Amino acid sequence: MNRRSFLQAGSAATALGIMTRAERAGAQTHEGHGAPGGPTQGQTAGQTPPPAATPAAVARRFPAGQPGVTVPNGGTLPLRVVDGVKVGHLVVESFPNAFSPDLTAEVWGYNGTTPGPVIELVEGDRLRMYVTNRLPEPTTVHWHGIVLPNGMDGVSGLNQRPIPPGETWVYEFTLRHPGTFMYHSHFDEMTQIALGAVGMIVVHPRQARGPRVDRDFVLMAHEWKIEAGARRPDPNAMNDFNVLTFNGKAFPSTEPLLVGKGERVRIRLGNLGPMDHHPIHIHGLWFHVTATDGGYVPASAQRPETTVLVPVGATRVIEFVPPESGDWAMHCHMTHHVMMQMAHGLPNMVGMDPRVLERRMSRAMPEYMTMGHRGMGGMGEMRMDIPPNSAPMRGGPGPHSVSYTHLTLPTKRIV
Repeated sequence: MNRRSFLQAGSAATALGIMTRAERAGAQTHEGHGAPGGPTQGQTAGQTPPPAATPAAVARRFPAGQPGVTVPNGGTLPLRVVDGVKVGHLVVESFPNAFSPDLTAEVWGYNGTTPGPVIELVEGDRLRMYVTNRLPEPTTVHWHGIVLPNGMDGVSGLNQRPIPPGETWVYEFTLRHPGTFMYHSHFDEMTQIALGAVGMIVVHPRQARGPRVDRDFVLMAHEWKIEAGARRPDPNAMNDFNVLTFNGKAFPSTEPLLVGKGERVRIRLGNLGPMDHHPIHIHGLWFHVTATDGGYVPASAQRPETTVLVPVGATRVIEFVPPESGDWAMHCHMTHHVMMQMAHGLPNMVGMDPRVLERRMSRAMPEYMTMGHRGMGGMGEMRMDIPPNSAPMRGGPGPHSVSYTHLTLPTKRIV
């Protein structure tokens, strides 16, 4: 198979994966919610809204030829048009998430994914969103960065009463401003956000701004503390996060971003923490930061960068035209953030002479080996037994040798 055939097959597989995720989300959202007879705005009900009789599907075409977003390892939320209003349904629930082939943990999220499906809209759209709570405790949804009526802001106790388990709440508002935003729980945020109840929102402008892009990607960073063999992440963690993901996945489960040489590419980056900022570095090019969740950056204020800091609670939008072909790394430049389930409570072994220790230890444990005294690079090639349901620090296969720089984040492939 030549390179072109390989990439065409990869593109088809990626499209199939996104379609499958979207279809699954559609099945879980009982498409067509928002028909007459459902709960009224800002109220709850004990059951999900009935399906619409003759809903019209929303086509993913946007003004001025803007492409719809691509969500690696994810998809967009199915929406219906009911009397001119775009209607969707988010179900917040617990489910197993496969971070990588060796690591699965029970998380909380929306419609069976963490982050939840991207909500993709156009400036001026009216959105009606049903939110059904299937968690063991109350919840709400806050529309992070969106300017809307106070009663729709979703802060438990301040703007609304919490949504009890088993009930549904209806949010409705108009998207007055284009941009890249987020949504997340605003009840017991420490637990619910840490366990994955987050997602992103893209509002395309009614009239395109700046040069037209060919590819528009959405990536959401998250960090977790998952002890080896544990069934759930630890929501009480404030440091020592040992699983870092984009769109809920870590290498080798991260899908690459496939783009063409000379194409204009936009990447929308979001970070809801819970604790760490991420300096995202892309190899092989420089880019401009064109927007934040506060709005567009004027062209006169943009400057070339190779690394963009994405703070907790913020989005950043970057754009570039790749000048070189190849497989290029893309990763957080906080070096511990490219490692999986890295143990932080270890003594410094660098420079130690382990020969006496190994001789003594081998009497009681013949398989004993000392690690770290010559650095940690060799660990990537070790194939020692590991605990079930864990993905400790290891390298991944690259075309030339073991690679560490893409353990967590996706690579960028330029054709």
